[in-house]
Amino acid sequence: MNAVHLLSSMNRPEALPFEPFQDARAAVDRLAEIYARNTAFLRAAFREVLKEGAKESRRVGGQKEDGGGPERARAYYPAIRIVVETYDPIDTRLSYGHVAEPGIYQTTITQPELFRDYLIEQVGQLLQNHRVAVEVGESDSPIPLHFAFPEGAYVEGEHLEALKRPLRDLFDVPDLAVTDDAIVNGSWRGKEGEPKPLAPFTAQRVDYSLHRLQHYTSTAPAHFQNFVLFTNYQFYVDEFCARARALMASGNEDYEMLVEPGNRITRRGENGPGDHGEGVRLPQMPAYHLVRGDHSGITLVNIGVGPSNAKTITDHIAVLRPHAWLMLGHCAGLRDSQRLGDYVLAHGYVREDHVLDADLPTWVPVPALAEVQVALEQAVEEVAGLSGWDLKRIMRTGTVATIDNRNWELRDHVELVERFAQSRAIALDMESATIAANGFRFRVPYGTLLCVSDKPLHGELKLPGMASVFYRRQVNQHLEIGIRALERLRDMPPERLHSRKLRTFMETAFQ
Repeated sequence: MNAVHLLSSMNRPEALPFEPFQDARAAVDRLAEIYARNTAFLRAAFREVLKEGAKESRRVGGQKEDGGGPERARAYYPAIRIVVETYDPIDTRLSYGHVAEPGIYQTTITQPELFRDYLIEQVGQLLQNHRVAVEVGESDSPIPLHFAFPEGAYVEGEHLEALKRPLRDLFDVPDLAVTDDAIVNGSWRGKEGEPKPLAPFTAQRVDYSLHRLQHYTSTAPAHFQNFVLFTNYQFYVDEFCARARALMASGNEDYEMLVEPGNRITRRGENGPGDHGEGVRLPQMPAYHLVRGDHSGITLVNIGVGPSNAKTITDHIAVLRPHAWLMLGHCAGLRDSQRLGDYVLAHGYVREDHVLDADLPTWVPVPALAEVQVALEQAVEEVAGLSGWDLKRIMRTGTVATIDNRNWELRDHVELVERFAQSRAIALDMESATIAANGFRFRVPYGTLLCVSDKPLHGELKLPGMASVFYRRQVNQHLEIGIRALERLRDMPPERLHSRKLRTFMETAFQ
């Protein structure tokens, strides 16, 4: 919580008690009502502060907790909880939708409308599996003022310069002490009598990431789809957008629209984004969304180069609880038998990226996921027109080493070559292990299909002319494979895709 403020009064909306619900949609509707009321209260209080020209905020409604003196405005996140009193017999094949043992389980919720379909499914699973009501009410976790504004609207600005008191004297602000990954990392330790976590992320952790997504990708979180492709080259973006625009122009029924950075929208039947959107200056990691109405479309993110970017973007996309993400990128082939353009299907990772060492120690194995591996291999067969023994001519399954030094070739090769040999690595890149490890950490199914673009250990470096020809020839096929693989995963039942192998023995009930 934020530090104690020695103010003589507190301005807050009327407290709302927890109420029981036996219907998932009704429970989510109540969450949405509480969230809308409380965020509107904070925005109104903020407008009053500005209106008074940095004088002490005058009361905008609600209940005073003290008399006299300056008023601090506060409103709380809604919460949902379930009380389970028995060891209910649960279908042991399910990976989520139930709690492990009797107790009180609770989570704070933000932006219920954005997560409506997800919340209805999660709450519905609880009601079905435990046969007791869920309860919805207000938590004791304050909503930071910054997160009460939709779609990343700015709180800071020229109007705040007129304030004669620090903003945190009048409102709650983001608190890094409660914005962490303790729950999902398995390091959460509750106090005696405190409810156990019901979801992998708290509301404030989710809000933090939603605002970061807008910043890094220049697209609204609402546009992100449940199936995500990551790439490290603009060539893939160009090809993805060309395909998506062609689909929109043709009136294809499978996808509704293409959303590009700046929230520029091309709808079905249109040839371009028209007047929609905010501008075209590319952000650090631009995102492109081929949208379906139920969020089962495909999002492509150009993460650029390096494990830091890979961790950053997956840290934030994870709060949207996607169903799968795949890395499609280029790599250095480490075997002389490989040719430029060959594919590498990762079944293991050497993690020399280091950005996740504190969150997921390197001794933790990051396994290949059978469902994803099969979908990728079948997509390669389908697109390349090869199978069985013939498929081995263009694709190898093996270990991928991910490092954090782009210029590793400039170091003494003896140690590196020895480690590559010991690990049986067949490819080297800077992002794949990071994305897979964060998928493992966040319980998001993951996979990697790389394309060999050079072989530095064997004297085949990526020279400009050779690289251009390679990219033109290979990117189209590689992207097609990634899209087909995600479409195969989309057709799987959720309980099969979200298998138990990514869950530990004391898990949150929410996916």
